[in-house]
Amino acid sequence: MTTESKSTDLDTGFFGHPQGLSTLFFTEMWERFSYYGMRALLVLFMTASIQEGGLFITVASASAIYGLYTGAVYLMGLPGGWIADRLLGCQKTVWYGGLIIFSGHVVLAIPNDSTFFIGLVLVVLGTGLLKPNIGAMVGQLYSKNDKRRDAGYTLYYMGINIGAFLAYLAVGPLKEQGLWHWAFGLAAVGMALGLVLYRKTIYKLGDAGAEPTVKSSPKMIRTSWGIITCFLLALALMMVLIMSGSIVVDPVATAEYAAVIITAIFLAYFAGVFFLGNLDGNEKRSLSALFLVCVASACFWAGFEQAGSSLNLFAQDYTNRMVGSFEIPTIWFQLSNSAFIIMLAPFIAALWINLAKKMITPSYGIKCALGLIIMALGFLVMFFAAQYAAAGMKVAPYWLVTTYFLHTVGELCLSPVALSAVSKLSPKRFAGQMMGVFVLTYSIGNVVAGLLAGNFDPENLDQMPELFMQICLVSTLIGVVIAILTLKTGKWEKLTNE
Repeated sequence: MTTESKSTDLDTGFFGHPQGLSTLFFTEMWERFSYYGMRALLVLFMTASIQEGGLFITVASASAIYGLYTGAVYLMGLPGGWIADRLLGCQKTVWYGGLIIFSGHVVLAIPNDSTFFIGLVLVVLGTGLLKPNIGAMVGQLYSKNDKRRDAGYTLYYMGINIGAFLAYLAVGPLKEQGLWHWAFGLAAVGMALGLVLYRKTIYKLGDAGAEPTVKSSPKMIRTSWGIITCFLLALALMMVLIMSGSIVVDPVATAEYAAVIITAIFLAYFAGVFFLGNLDGNEKRSLSALFLVCVASACFWAGFEQAGSSLNLFAQDYTNRMVGSFEIPTIWFQLSNSAFIIMLAPFIAALWINLAKKMITPSYGIKCALGLIIMALGFLVMFFAAQYAAAGMKVAPYWLVTTYFLHTVGELCLSPVALSAVSKLSPKRFAGQMMGVFVLTYSIGNVVAGLLAGNFDPENLDQMPELFMQICLVSTLIGVVIAILTLKTGKWEKLTNE
């Protein structure tokens, strides 16, 4: 059974795009409000002293926990995509995921440190259900050859960043006042608004994601739910043992193992679909092209996700945040990324459409390689800023703002385009699962980002410029290699249209 919407190229009810895009746009906007508002607080909350209301965890451990959390959020996208494809369909899976996310934020709002990690686990589980499937439904609103697809994903991506912008704006002052749990509670309000809007406008999606792509037998359904139940019980038991102190977890070592394991899962799952999915020749070539996009994505997020860890700490401790008598809240520096995306996204979307009209269509791989290299240039800026900080000076705000500008341009070149690539290049019967596989690249990048940020040692500032330069050089090299390989695979991307 197919979940592709019956919307046609004539459906222009939302800024020239299918009406269903408005449902997904606003639902994701409020879900991202809840996620980014809470994410911006994590490292700062965990490293804050007890007197400041924090957990007083070391930077290395806090960064590793941050990487594990953000990585796990996306790792759960793999089973989340499978549940949608085989059991519930995307529409129901997104709804249940949102409810679980809401529950997690409510738990985080409780001023009790012992429940903090329980709240994180609930957000992880809920986002794993929601994130891959809401992205997959965007693609299902368009026919295979609809030229609006890339622009639609860019508009969808703008909705994400409107939510992030509002979140940073709202939680920044709360953080400065030490009202950590009020800020976490604000995230719950955002998710609640998203759920209400989704339920009221779900009819606009039509049959996009309404049913599983592959209907399982009753026996398979019972077996699947049994496995899911056992997993949840095992997870609950693990949390009880950790909270009671029966199991001691080293966050840094766990993050290192997680990076290896998640990468192995990504490669194994991708290979399984490629070799065991009964694909024809064109489908295999399309997946090969998609693999380069996935590599670019993983490397991009390993650098970009320094925003919530090392760059956040840099803003707090080494940036002159005074403007006259007003002190800029630490979290507000992350507004730069969201604000730049909101301003630039329509122009980038129009650029791809105008280039297509002129018969100039850069391949997905080229766009992603370009995004990776531009992001790397942001860390070249931070290399110079870190040298001033290492010399004992607080740097001007424009260093971080410039970095976020370059990261934003790179993000717009890579992230919405990569989502579109997954939607277009994946075999239709594996649409949800391949979006889940792609989301693993976010997971890999986030865990690696946490490990990299752990080297941001306040006691050894001389190492800071070297950290930023390493990220710059490695990201640039990988971007150049992907661009060269795309000279071949770019031709394979077009096979989906034949």
